[in-house]
Amino acid sequence: MLRRGVGALLAVAALSGCALDSKPKPAAPIAINADPYPSTYVRYPGVPTVIRGATIFDGEGGRLERGDLLIADGEIKAVDASLAVPEGANVIDGTGKFVTPGIIDVHSHLGDGPSPSVESTQDLNEMSGPVHADVWAEHSVWPQDAGFSRALVNGGVTSLQILPGSGNLFGGRSVILKNVPARTMQGMKFPGAPYGLKMACGENPARSYGGRNQMPGTRMGNIAVVRDTWIKAQAYKRKWDAYDRKGGDMPGRDLNMETLRGVLAGKILVQNHCYRAEEMAVMLDVAKEFGYKISSFHHATEAYKVADLLRENGTCASVWADWYGFKIESYDGIRENLALVEKAGACATIHSDDSNGIQRLNQEVAKALAAGRRAGINISDERAWTWLSFNPARALGIQDRTGSLKPGKMADVVLWNGNPFSVYSRPEKVWVDGALLSDINNPRLRPVSDFELGQPGEGDVK
Repeated sequence: MLRRGVGALLAVAALSGCALDSKPKPAAPIAINADPYPSTYVRYPGVPTVIRGATIFDGEGGRLERGDLLIADGEIKAVDASLAVPEGANVIDGTGKFVTPGIIDVHSHLGDGPSPSVESTQDLNEMSGPVHADVWAEHSVWPQDAGFSRALVNGGVTSLQILPGSGNLFGGRSVILKNVPARTMQGMKFPGAPYGLKMACGENPARSYGGRNQMPGTRMGNIAVVRDTWIKAQAYKRKWDAYDRKGGDMPGRDLNMETLRGVLAGKILVQNHCYRAEEMAVMLDVAKEFGYKISSFHHATEAYKVADLLRENGTCASVWADWYGFKIESYDGIRENLALVEKAGACATIHSDDSNGIQRLNQEVAKALAAGRRAGINISDERAWTWLSFNPARALGIQDRTGSLKPGKMADVVLWNGNPFSVYSRPEKVWVDGALLSDINNPRLRPVSDFELGQPGEGDVK
């Protein structure tokens, strides 16, 4: 009897073990926010190069007079007052010239709203509904857009974020590109850069959808739809987080919610179109309610009114120098905006949102800098360069790889033929990852789009 009891217990234990073994094991997490369209960008580092005797802005507020810069293997190797020249290096005389990090534009529509600007090439907004986090800007990028080469040659722009438009509350994912010639979007894609989520507040979405007799039709409608969407995103994230932990039946996928789950997990950075101060404050409150961070407010003509809130929340203001007043929503802009944001200790950046403006972002900063100085805010030239490179890199989550001239970072470098804040100066040479892509003294190094070849005055190559 005892033996039979022991045997029964062992049998039960064995069956229990089988039952335990038969339970579904936790599934390997499905990286739904990993990049299914990986970069095929290939670094062409060029020859080792030393620029001698130039004034160097390091991008983080530092300045070196008569300094030397060494780039090799696609990286910044050294910045010093006097550097030894490696064997076989190309030596460039920088006397009287300036060296800076390449400019980074955090708000561009090149490739999605390209040149030529005709209806068939405009892919900025998916205007079939106010919530479209499911669309990705990269799926509309046309690499042959002539704006890319113009931004490189005329503007010294080496990286840029391509955003969807601002017609929707949730406009879709952005993509960060290196400004290099390529046949495909993947060939330009910044390796390993995080995605962004374009959001918009204010007049644009309210005007776009209120006229169709659907929400949102007001600013309060904007916030209601935004909050309702984030509530759904939180539920979606809980469901998928539980699946990642425990396994079982896979939940249904939702492309809108996948992007928003990525935001809530801190993997996708919010880039928020917003003009007015009170709306920025509300959006910061919404972000706190749902547990995400706004990386940057774009346009932000009233950023100066809430600069302390931006500083406290670690949110950048990506602004124009003096493009405002074209509608009531942007009426209260001032030329001192950037300088006041900087003075408050917040993250200040310039941006273009324009295929012409992207070619003169250095001059846009010069205007903002001059306005600040007239108001008694004395910001140095080298500090102001952070608005063009390091702070934009911060807003995009790539400051560990580019945005300043520090050893180990990408050799995205511009040699200017004079002070870069002068209207008479222009990029003389531009390197991306150490490869010389533009040289105004060499007709063979003035890249143009295939679309421009053969057009009078556009891309003439001898």
